Amino acid sequence: MREADPPGRNVLWRAVGGQRRDVALGSVLGMGHQTGEALVPVLIGLAIERGVVDGDVPGLLLWLVILAAVYVGLSFSFRFSARAGERASVTAAHHLRTELVGRVLAPQGGAEEGRLPGELTNIATEDAKRVGAVAMALIVAFAATAGLVVSAVALLRVSLVLGLLVLLGAPLLLWLGHVLSKPLERRSETEQERAARASGVAADLVAGLRVLKGIGAETAAVARYRRVSRDSLAATLRAARAEAWQNGVVTILTGAFIALVALVGGRLAARGDIGLGELVSSVGLALFIVGPLTEFAWVNTELAQGRASATRIAHVLDAPAAVTGKPSADTVPPGGIEGRLTLRALTYGPLRGVDLDIAPGETVGVAATDPADASALLRCLGRHADPDDGAVELDGTALTALGLDDVRAAMLVAEHDADLFEGTVLENVTAAVTTATGADDTAAPAEVMAAMAASGTDEVACALPDGVDTAVTARGRSLSGGQRQRVALARALAADTPVLVVHEPATAVDAVTETRIAAGIRDVRRGRTTLLVTNSPALLAVTDRVVLLHDGRVTATGAHERLVHERADYRTAVLT
Repeated sequence: MREADPPGRNVLWRAVGGQRRDVALGSVLGMGHQTGEALVPVLIGLAIERGVVDGDVPGLLLWLVILAAVYVGLSFSFRFSARAGERASVTAAHHLRTELVGRVLAPQGGAEEGRLPGELTNIATEDAKRVGAVAMALIVAFAATAGLVVSAVALLRVSLVLGLLVLLGAPLLLWLGHVLSKPLERRSETEQERAARASGVAADLVAGLRVLKGIGAETAAVARYRRVSRDSLAATLRAARAEAWQNGVVTILTGAFIALVALVGGRLAARGDIGLGELVSSVGLALFIVGPLTEFAWVNTELAQGRASATRIAHVLDAPAAVTGKPSADTVPPGGIEGRLTLRALTYGPLRGVDLDIAPGETVGVAATDPADASALLRCLGRHADPDDGAVELDGTALTALGLDDVRAAMLVAEHDADLFEGTVLENVTAAVTTATGADDTAAPAEVMAAMAASGTDEVACALPDGVDTAVTARGRSLSGGQRQRVALARALAADTPVLVVHEPATAVDAVTETRIAAGIRDVRRGRTTLLVTNSPALLAVTDRVVLLHDGRVTATGAHERLVHERADYRTAVLT
């Protein structure tokens, strides 16, 4: 086993253990079903012995009635066992998906690092489904074991040799099946990884389809997906070959074993050691054993694939957090948030010893000559990463000392590329408001309407067929770039947090709309701390002061107009 297997096993047993009631119920009913199936050839042998050999017609009828009752019992036990197993599998997969989504959306982050969204989707669907299927596999395994044990006991009563043959041969076959499943487990994990990668690339290309068409890169995109898809296909074929090879060898071994049982039973009957009814029972049991042994081959396949998928799920669940934080309770000052934002010798990525003090209610612009400086600053402010050195403080308390949920409730960082969600325009704008209040009301209060007016979303709504009730597709693809940007900005303004950080909110709109948005932000956020990370002259002009970041350091501070006249590097950053 590789080092990654133990956490995979923990995921596997936690998922199945959570459904132990259904697994236990399904196992008991399944064992009852397999016991009934194993008793069928025994009862047929007894009926033949009484009716044909002994000529006992009442005895024959009695055993036939008993046989019919057994058939009814095993029919119901199979039905309810399958229902319990399916319920356990589906529920276990659902709980895993919920846990995965919770980890991906957790405030501390880290689970999405190095993975495309499509990869995470594949893990939360296909891998979770495979792990959930282990619950059914365990039920089948217990049931098949019961069938083999009952068959062996019945054969022991007929002949010691036949019984020992089954008792010793069946475990050997099971062990061989487990050994043969190892290559399948390794190739199944690779198959799922390649499939997830192909799914992630496909989702990435679809998300950027409009851009790809705009720059004429469709051919390169298709070639990229074709390469990834071929790798996925090759891994799938290797896994299929491993599964076919395992099933083929197990089928051959099982067939040879059954033939051996039938041969030994036939020789015993020829020598007169067993009667006609016992011979029929022995042959029937030998044929019946094929079922449990075949089911064990299926169980080994499901367990191999389940272990591989559980390992992949464990890698996501156990991914190191991007940031650490205290529990949210009792980390907010009793008087609430004033909104003083302080950067003390902040060092992270390209940033080097950045010092900045923003008073409560102040609107400050940050212009960066290098976009990497702005990105690093946003990651620290949004606590997507912690500083390598120095600190970001809110009202004199380092963000690392505050609960992650408290930080994000007090300070909203509105990214430039924020996505919209499926729903109406109004539902997108009020998403943060609804989450904060817990209300389900979609009516637009005055604050929301003010945010829409400030961001220019009211103009967007007027241009849409159903106004604010117009449906928006996933990621807002049904809207233009400028429309998406304005709706996202309205959502950030409507949240009305004590501190708001906005990154380039008007790059996809015309100059007139940009000027209106700048004035709208200033008016709506008056009296609340606002940080505009942008190189837009229209937005920087409405701030109380502007900070210039150059080579990772603060090189100038002052009013926009003064910096334009005095700083050549500032003019280069914001006017070109």
